[in-house]
Amino acid sequence: MRRRSQLYVPGNNEHMIRKSTELEADSVILDLEDAVPADRKEEARQLIKRLLGELEWGKREVAVRINSPSTKEGLRDLALLADLDVDLVVVPKAEGDLSFIYRSLGVPLEPIIETARGLAMLEDVITSEGVVAVTYGPADLALSVGGQASRYQRSEYVRTALVVAARAYGVDSIDSVFFDLKDLAGFEAECRDARALGYVGKQVIHPSQLPIANAIFSPSREELELAREIVQAYESSAAKGKGAIRFRDQLIDYVHYMTAKRLLEDYGEGGQG
Repeated sequence: MRRRSQLYVPGNNEHMIRKSTELEADSVILDLEDAVPADRKEEARQLIKRLLGELEWGKREVAVRINSPSTKEGLRDLALLADLDVDLVVVPKAEGDLSFIYRSLGVPLEPIIETARGLAMLEDVITSEGVVAVTYGPADLALSVGGQASRYQRSEYVRTALVVAARAYGVDSIDSVFFDLKDLAGFEAECRDARALGYVGKQVIHPSQLPIANAIFSPSREELELAREIVQAYESSAAKGKGAIRFRDQLIDYVHYMTAKRLLEDYGEGGQG
């Protein structure tokens, strides 16, 4: 499952939910948390319940972001999901072991790290049963520690800690949302930086961001072809008992070989059109 783009859709907006089935998002996240006013939570639950069975979702991953499981609204969300067919449950303000959610629903989880405690217990969160992806919320995290959201949006420590922990346990790392909808150049730059760090995708809050995320988190044909050439050259040299090789005037060793091989394993069937 590729999660290059994960689009948030307000759970109380029928028009936007219907529209999301036509958009090129790898994942559609029907949001019961921040996007829905407190007095419309139950209305959103009933709308999602109706539309999940009514609409054709194609190959998209259909997810629901619940309210914090430590709240009454979160518990009501979990009760709703017990009777629904979804692909993923997005868990905000994740802190500690979330295995009880997976055991209750049998649905894969994507926690959001949004508090100081959640970041401190990152390993416990990621190693919970059923966790397949992880992301973070810079605004909530900044609020938790008394900092500024703009600083945590670009925190190298947080972003690196998350992607390293995710990789260590075979979990997808998804970069956080980018709030300035007019600044597509800034969004693109943040996507490129995230991919360079090792992230596999980006959370998205507007359809205009989707093609950028999908393109950047997919390898180009040129990248795939280069990876194939590196793998072939290295394996040919290794068969002759040699290690590091010179390839296009660059030193290619085992790490470069494994990087190229992983790219082919992850995306060898495709790339950008």
